[in-house]
Amino acid sequence: MVLVLDFGNTQIKTAVFEHNTLLEDRRIFYEKWQNEVEKILALHTKIETIVVASVKNNANFEFLQATKTVNIVFISHDSKFPFTNLYKTPKTLGIDRMVLAAGAVFQFPNKNRLIIDAGTCITYDFVDKKDNYLGGAIAPGIRLRYESLHNYTDKLPLLTIEIPESTVGTSTNQAIHSGVVNGILFEIEGFANSYFKNDDNFIIILTGGDSIFLANRLKNTIFANSNFLLESLNQTFQFNQQ
Repeated sequence: MVLVLDFGNTQIKTAVFEHNTLLEDRRIFYEKWQNEVEKILALHTKIETIVVASVKNNANFEFLQATKTVNIVFISHDSKFPFTNLYKTPKTLGIDRMVLAAGAVFQFPNKNRLIIDAGTCITYDFVDKKDNYLGGAIAPGIRLRYESLHNYTDKLPLLTIEIPESTVGTSTNQAIHSGVVNGILFEIEGFANSYFKNDDNFIIILTGGDSIFLANRLKNTIFANSNFLLESLNQTFQFNQQ
């Protein structure tokens, strides 16, 4: 049994796997993550390995390393991945993006894949049908866009996510919702169309905290799975054990 931990920008995503079967998943905050991990280990006493991937430079892993009852495995740039990395600055490529690319190769062989992770940032990662990782894009996520409009202007309010009534905002609040939500939807559609123009052998994988909200409003056919990163992290660990 394996516990996977994805240390993201704002939260830690956790999941317990028995082989490829997901037994449970949680989202936990940094200020209480050690207590939450202890609860998971107490509940699932057959966990033998904790698998960690992190985009945080200052994450404190001393607690994990002090855990003597389980093995700790860090997925890093030195781990094995099932694709050829053609990024011009491979050491700067986020480990979360590498894990997502690996999961796309494992789950969708022989296809062109665009993986969209809609979290704090929205990342776009492209792996071609020959398993070459080519690169992608990074953009602000939904929450960042709402916050930036409020923080960098004098009068615009800080709003929470809401489905816009129209592309034409008839009030300031509706204009903000339209700009943020419709802007992201148009952005995703535009990226998808540019990557897969004149190519029908492709799949778009949408994941991250805002994935379900966005998937229901997109025109393109999309495979939406909010746990895709956790599943990919487990598969990457198994790939490195072989």
